[in-house]
Amino acid sequence: MGICLGLDRGALDSNSSTDFGGGNVHVVDSKESWDTKILEASREGKIVVANFSASWCGPCRMIIPLYSELSLKYDQLVFLTVDVDDLMELGTSRDIHATPTFLFLKDGLQIDKVVGANKTELEKKVLAFAESTQWPKAAVS
Repeated sequence: MGICLGLDRGALDSNSSTDFGGGNVHVVDSKESWDTKILEASREGKIVVANFSASWCGPCRMIIPLYSELSLKYDQLVFLTVDVDDLMELGTSRDIHATPTFLFLKDGLQIDKVVGANKTELEKKVLAFAESTQWPKAAVS
């Protein structure tokens, strides 16, 4: 599915494994898991950052430490990772054509996107969305 921005698929050892979890990142391994996480985030009024990656993609691997760090720093956001090879239909339904692709979702709807392992752009957008959720919530009586 798609292309890896910056590295030929054959350039990596296909037997090597990649841990896309870590930090506060939730690995999505099924459509049901995706739906559950999106619903939970919507109920909590949280923005979702979804990383669509592939284990064979070098730039995807290179950005994992930053993504994990951001997930720990900004716990007001929900960080998900989807392996596009395992969940092709989800990648297709979200119009993913390259890895990594980071979608920003609110109430299940896409509000922004970063294509490629652009650390500066990813950090900038995560910070902007994290700050946008910092407003105090009204007290419930």
